[in-house]
Amino acid sequence: MSVNLGLAQVSGDFLIAALVIYSLAVLAFAGDFAFGRPRRAAARATGLDAGAGRAVELAAVGAASGAAAEGAAAKGGTAVAEGASATGGTAAAGDATGAGAAGVTGAAAGAGGGGAGAAGGSGGVLPARQESAFRAIWQAGPWVQAAVTLSAVGILAHLVAVVTRGFAVHRAPWGNMYEFVTALTCVAAIFFCYVLVRYRAWALGVFVMGSVVLALGLAETVIYTAAGPLVPALQSYWLSIHVTAMTLATGIFFVAAVLGIMYLVTERYRSRVAAGKAQPGNGLLARLPASAQLDKLTYRTVVFGFPVWTFGVIAGAIWADQAWGRYWGWDPVETWAFITWVLYATYLHARATAGWRGRRAHYIQLLGFASLTINMLVVQVFITGMHSYAGVS
Repeated sequence: MSVNLGLAQVSGDFLIAALVIYSLAVLAFAGDFAFGRPRRAAARATGLDAGAGRAVELAAVGAASGAAAEGAAAKGGTAVAEGASATGGTAAAGDATGAGAAGVTGAAAGAGGGGAGAAGGSGGVLPARQESAFRAIWQAGPWVQAAVTLSAVGILAHLVAVVTRGFAVHRAPWGNMYEFVTALTCVAAIFFCYVLVRYRAWALGVFVMGSVVLALGLAETVIYTAAGPLVPALQSYWLSIHVTAMTLATGIFFVAAVLGIMYLVTERYRSRVAAGKAQPGNGLLARLPASAQLDKLTYRTVVFGFPVWTFGVIAGAIWADQAWGRYWGWDPVETWAFITWVLYATYLHARATAGWRGRRAHYIQLLGFASLTINMLVVQVFITGMHSYAGVS
């Protein structure tokens, strides 16, 4: 069937719209990174300080009342050393209650004072209720609200662009490098939005969504390919199986690579501070999650994407057997896909068996993404092989 040029134009318009909206979302994430996080941290510190003072005051009242009734409540105000934490507040409340109880008989006033101290102190130290995602976004402030909203609208426009491209060419919309990159950036944006909501990772948005904008901008300018029919070798239902899996895995690995780079930056700064080569208190890096959190999040992301990549490689081998009569022929693209699989498998193996949690493991993970990128942007474009279908002239 012929290409529907009208739908192809609609797809291009929606993709440009998605690129613009993503750019605005990055600006909103940057605004939260610069202004929102410090204000939230200051507000939390102020609230915790106020809660600590209130716990001290109530514990002291309970102690004084218990002493007047029985002379045994001097202990009531001694356990508030850590009023800013839930544990400290609970201890203060418990001591105030114990002080009131020490009055035993005829200590109604002391017990009442201790009970008041316990009730007042526990109000700010009860375990935090697990908030819903929408409530957490709302409480994060206007910058986060704008960033998440713009990201969601951008993803919607991006999805429309990918789907209409598929309808325009009457096939799965990843038959050349341009379509592949637009699809994988859509997967990366969707997956990151899940990570953002699941782990409240607002601070990562400016980096991950910024990388999505750069990749999408590259697709629209350098490797743009007009809508057209597939070459005969790709006209198979295996295109929807093999390339879909590789697209999903690449989008997930894209997010993992950005997180890995952020980990290396934060860990290097921490090491330099520990060695006395850098001053502590870097305002930019202080707003990122801790390096241990980035390490864990990167690992979970790779764990999610690796089985998808493995399935894609297996599906490609089956397709190769049907198309060329052999499962594996050491074609350049096949070879680099296998190298990528080995590198990611090595990363997971090192984490699971050798206990690597530091920079060495992340170097392996980033080597895996570098191999994937070389395969996608160098091997398929500049090296002639049986997979030379990038469509980039």
